[in-house]
Amino acid sequence: MKKHWYDYLWIVSLSYLILGFFNILFAWLGLLCFFIPLIIAVAGGSKAYCNRYCGRGQLFALVGGRFGLSRKKDVPRWMKSKAFRYGFLAFFFTMFFLMLWNTYLVFVGARDLSQAVTLLWTFKLPWHWAYRGTLFHPGVAQFAFGFYSVMLTSTVLGFVTMLLFKPRSWCVYCPMGTMTQLICKAKNGRSVSDP
Repeated sequence: MKKHWYDYLWIVSLSYLILGFFNILFAWLGLLCFFIPLIIAVAGGSKAYCNRYCGRGQLFALVGGRFGLSRKKDVPRWMKSKAFRYGFLAFFFTMFFLMLWNTYLVFVGARDLSQAVTLLWTFKLPWHWAYRGTLFHPGVAQFAFGFYSVMLTSTVLGFVTMLLFKPRSWCVYCPMGTMTQLICKAKNGRSVSDP
């Protein structure tokens, strides 16, 4: 099968995680993974990003498929259910807006910069080596720590479900996938197939 340039976007996802480990300000690049799927869904009415351009999905497919680190089992029916997917989307956005609130508090001086990455919305990991101060406001760094936490957490969840089930099991309940699917349904006025 002929390879295309977008078949190598898994390198971008892996590079993002590595760069954020050494300099947290690279976490801002993750906003591309947030806005591009939405733009494609709104403009084209399709889930082309999920199906073709998602570097994270490609990374899971590579590690779980080609390297054989997946049990290749079907995901449970409850994980595919609308209740779980929409519930996870609501929870994810609650945590996202909480991260934005903490960033706002740093911007207005009500809270000091927290140089930690929160994994799975619970475990605070010291990440002080990745930020040494810049010309930017501490709020810029706070957003980076928060956003990297979101991206790292979703990657860890994706790897866990990759190990337990099929390589791209994360795609079944990915908040961006759920959201773009809702956009496509609204735009096209018809059903868009689930991952």
